[in-house]
Amino acid sequence: MFEAVEELVAEHADLEKKLADPSVHADQANARKLNKRYAELTPIVATYRSWKQTGDDIETARELAADDPDFAAEVKELDKQREELTEKLRLLLVPRDPSDDKDVILEIKAGAGGDESALFAGDLLRMYLRYAERVGWKTEIIDATESELGGYKDVQVAVKARGQIEPGQGVWARLKYEGGVHRVQRVPATESQGRIHTSAAGVLVTPEAEEVDVEINPNDLRIDVYRSSGPGGQSVNTTDSAVRITHLPTGVVASCQNEKSQLQNKEQAMRILRSRLLAAAQEEAEREAADARRSQVRTVDRSEKIRTYNYPENRISDHRVGFKAYNLDQVLDGDLAAVIQACVDADSAAKLAAA
Repeated sequence: MFEAVEELVAEHADLEKKLADPSVHADQANARKLNKRYAELTPIVATYRSWKQTGDDIETARELAADDPDFAAEVKELDKQREELTEKLRLLLVPRDPSDDKDVILEIKAGAGGDESALFAGDLLRMYLRYAERVGWKTEIIDATESELGGYKDVQVAVKARGQIEPGQGVWARLKYEGGVHRVQRVPATESQGRIHTSAAGVLVTPEAEEVDVEINPNDLRIDVYRSSGPGGQSVNTTDSAVRITHLPTGVVASCQNEKSQLQNKEQAMRILRSRLLAAAQEEAEREAADARRSQVRTVDRSEKIRTYNYPENRISDHRVGFKAYNLDQVLDGDLAAVIQACVDADSAAKLAAA
């Protein structure tokens, strides 16, 4: 069992030697790559060594228990530790998403339901901002189109981690399960009869691409400038500061109008465009990969309703993994940990089964 881990132990030792060589750090990009891989392997190697040591300790304890029954209790305790380490190692060996450590751009769009959908989009935005605050992430609203009643027709927000990231705790690692159609059931503020309505908003989450992740030929871009729309302000609605960028080979479009200057809007639109192109490339790679390597959670079609927020029953339900809880008010206040963990667990179980 776990014989293949010996190869990872050897790779870990080789990386340790390379990183101890000062000449390696002359190439910062390569050094970062080696450090990242070393950090990924370290918990696997440490757990594997503990697992092997516990196995040796069990054999010794059993030999001693044959002569002294008092050691029987120690054998049971060591067996328990061995089982825990076995499960931990199995989880560590689950294939990792290479984008797990990346920051994300999260987009929320109002859908069916008119003004009520836009208000719900605003509620979702607040939920994600509160969750980010709870876990210590930084957020930045890149672009937003507000509705007349105070919600959002469309809003894009960058979510970034702070400091050192623990494995599996990156922004993409946690928020990638949020992409899809979110449905709300409640009495709208615009409803005078007190009837429960159903509306929806779409959430799109993409890993934020760095310039090195996506190569964009400037000749492949069409850049249009136009006058901003929406709530007025200095320079808004009076100058052609809004920017729309179209990537001609793929047809992917990104726009921004929130900033006062055309240059700032162009920079923000390029951030969005790079992330969308990276997401498109990753989805294409996933389609070409074998089914056994694809996550059951991540391959859910975005047009399907992934989650329902039922206000009258204070209930939240995730339809992909069967999660259900009656603390909707707390979830909307940013207590998303249990909901996300249910998706993480289901994803890990699917990958373990495939492996």
